[in-house]
Amino acid sequence: MRLDKFLKVSRIIKRRTVANEACDGGRVSVNGKTAKAGLDVKVGDIIEIAFGNNTTRVEVLSVQESVRKEDAGSMYKSL
Repeated sequence: MRLDKFLKVSRIIKRRTVANEACDGGRVSVNGKTAKAGLDVKVGDIIEIAFGNNTTRVEVLSVQESVRKEDAGSMYKSL
């Protein structure tokens, strides 16, 4: 699954366009490398997102095309 779509489906970022802009702006890295929006996300990847002064780190636990709002948190684990 594409990185921008994963961020949207898992509800880490609310809109896919915002996720795409964050990736293109160099604020998202996967496994320590700056990532583009089209990068394939796999289970076990570590995603770092810079939101202003805050940095969010999550580990991918599952990759699903669609998920209910209540179950979105089960797709990742905060580090």
